[in-house]
Amino acid sequence: MPSSGKDRSAEEVVELRAAFDDALETKRKYPVQEFKAFVEGVRRYIRMTEKDRLVHRSVVRSVNGLREYLQGERKRVPGNILYEADRLECQFFAGYDPHFEGDEPPGL
Repeated sequence: MPSSGKDRSAEEVVELRAAFDDALETKRKYPVQEFKAFVEGVRRYIRMTEKDRLVHRSVVRSVNGLREYLQGERKRVPGNILYEADRLECQFFAGYDPHFEGDEPPGL
């Protein structure tokens, strides 16, 4: 049983990824809601661990290579899904958000 909030958050990320993967296996409309839930779960985890040097390996496995996985899973993937997958990987592994909205550097 997870003991800390970070452990519970990591477990939630893994569960959300599994739910998204299950939804992808059905050949219905693209599971946007499940993807958004997964992204929000990862972002909550990022906020909780932003000062930590170590992160849960299970979360790393859930996020690493996400964009490539999504491109290979189906022929048609909504562009905003791929954009969010790239953005999520940058936030998690590089520690910055490549999306600027109102925070543009001066001169742009």
